[in-house]
Amino acid sequence: MVKHFVIGAVVAAASLVSLSAHAQQKVDFVLNWVPGGDHAPYYYAKKMGWYQQAGIDLNIEPGKGSALATQRVGAGATPIGLADMAGVLVAKGKGADTVAVFNVYANSPQGMYWLKSSGIKGVKDFPGKKIGNPAADGARVMWPALAKANGIDPKSVTWVNIDANGKLAALKAKSIDVTTSFYNIHHIFQRELGDDMGFLAWRDAGLNPYGNSIIVNAKYLAENKPLVDKFVKVTQRAFAACAKDPKPCVQALIDANGALKFDNEMDNWALVEVLMSDKYSREVALGIHDDGRMAADYELVREYIGLDKPFDVKTVYTNEFLDRSVKMPK
Repeated sequence: MVKHFVIGAVVAAASLVSLSAHAQQKVDFVLNWVPGGDHAPYYYAKKMGWYQQAGIDLNIEPGKGSALATQRVGAGATPIGLADMAGVLVAKGKGADTVAVFNVYANSPQGMYWLKSSGIKGVKDFPGKKIGNPAADGARVMWPALAKANGIDPKSVTWVNIDANGKLAALKAKSIDVTTSFYNIHHIFQRELGDDMGFLAWRDAGLNPYGNSIIVNAKYLAENKPLVDKFVKVTQRAFAACAKDPKPCVQALIDANGALKFDNEMDNWALVEVLMSDKYSREVALGIHDDGRMAADYELVREYIGLDKPFDVKTVYTNEFLDRSVKMPK
């Protein structure tokens, strides 16, 4: 009798394991760029098994720019991605059907860098200059808005295709005059350029739209709402955990991407926290898109960049999957 009981228990356990494995749904998630400190929460949640416990077999793919991530998700080639929200609005006007479900950067991470020794003092000195960055970088999409907000012609600069890892070298070699970068690697530019570093944060130049947000293909979302709900809640939980104690999160990132350095990515994460924090993420919910700010971002894009086809901005984001009890630390 005992023997039969033990055998039955083993079979039942094996069946549960098989069922659990079968219940896992593979989900591809494309980043905006190569893994860095700002991506630590996804790797932490994956290492801790949180996505797996939610029935998600998450595959994190390095990206090659927000614009490309938006294109892939909009076309349905990848179900979920990370991309600059202003570029997502532009793409929506062109027919890319995506829905933002979680905001990461409540403040724009975009910045411009140059050498002070070049004579450039600010954005009004950019006309006639060469700006180097990757072809699919989100800054190119939003450049007309920054230019017009500061009274210069968007077409007065020349864009040069530069690999992300070649920006600093090109700037030092003076093959370009200006480059763009997210604020979360500001410390690297400071270290490399020292007192000769010129810098402009877009959020200090009259342009502070929402930055990176997690976007989902609209058709995929309609067909997989329970899964997206679980993905968002796990991700929200991970960002909150990392804001409270970043070290294990950054270590998880390093474990999954061996070429990265712990101290550098800790510095990266500290800057990410600055970008994540605003009154809505602190007081309403971590990851929220505020209706008023989204309406303002829509008008900014419509006025300064233009939309191929107008749309209701509320169709491009949702806060329905957020846990309102999870907030950014004050």
